Order: sequence, then C-alpha cells, then structure tokens
Amino acid sequence: MRKSLDALYLGAAWLAALFMVGVLVMVLLSIVSRLAGFYVAGTDAYAGYAMAGAGFLALAHTLKRNEHIRVTLIIGHLGGKARQGLELWALSIAVLLAGLLSWFSWRLVWQSHLFHDISTAADATPLWIPQILMGLGCTVLLIALMDEWVLELRGQRARTAEDTRHE
Repeated sequence: MRKSLDALYLGAAWLAALFMVGVLVMVLLSIVSRLAGFYVAGTDAYAGYAMAGAGFLALAHTLKRNEHIRVTLIIGHLGGKARQGLELWALSIAVLLAGLLSWFSWRLVWQSHLFHDISTAADATPLWIPQILMGLGCTVLLIALMDEWVLELRGQRARTAEDTRHE
C-alpha cells in the first residue's frame, strides 16, 4: 500500500511538473508569436489552466515532503501524547477541509459540464476540462492528509529536525 501511495504522490508531482513546462511553452509561444507579428489565440488562458493544474497537483507531494509552511509556536513545545493529540486534531481539521474542497471541486466540474460552461477568453474551452486538474489535485491531497493522519495515529509520521528540536 505504501508503494502505491508514494507512486500516486510522485505521479501527481510529475504531472504538476509537466504542467509547469506547459506554462513555459505557452508564455514562450505568446512572446515569439508577438515578435513574429501574429497572435496565437488562447495562450494566456492555457497558461493559466496549466498554472492552476500545476499548483493543485503539487499539493500532496509538497505535504509528503514536509514542505508546507507550518506554524509550530505551540506544537513545537509539546511532546508525547499532547503533541500527538494536537497533531491528530490539526490533521483531522485538514482532512475535513480537504474533503470539502475535493467535493466542491468535483461538483464544480460536474456543474460546468452539465451547463456547458465555457471560457470567456478567445479559446472558448469547456471549463470542466481544466477544472478536472483541480479536482484531481484536491483528491490526491485528501488522500495524502488521510495517510498522514493514519501515520500520526500509529506514531510513524516522519518528523523534520525542526519538529524534534523541542522534544
């Protein structure tokens, strides 16, 4: 199971990296086309879709690498069961919020598809297509947070040097 979860997080990170390259390609295409005297419609919109996709898809991998910003003012001074209890409480809230974000992201995808919502930019892309990236990223983040919750409950959650400094 651990290998499958790690592969999921890594796969989402690689997709995020691919979309970052997509942002670069769209920006370069926009610049080169302007210099050459023609306009490629939709480059701004596609750069935006790729940027949003990259951001959402990278969330779980960033969490699993302990790269999310944490405020450890209180928790840094706790140890043992008190620390674990506070960590579980914080992770429970995070799981709840990520679950809601995931639910409403997929609901938005469905509604955009149902109502044939399209971009108002020159590309006129059906919005449910790029919105799928948000739903995927939020769902993978939800899975990663549930994974962290279980690891914390079992006492197997990875700690950084900063986390263990006050224990």
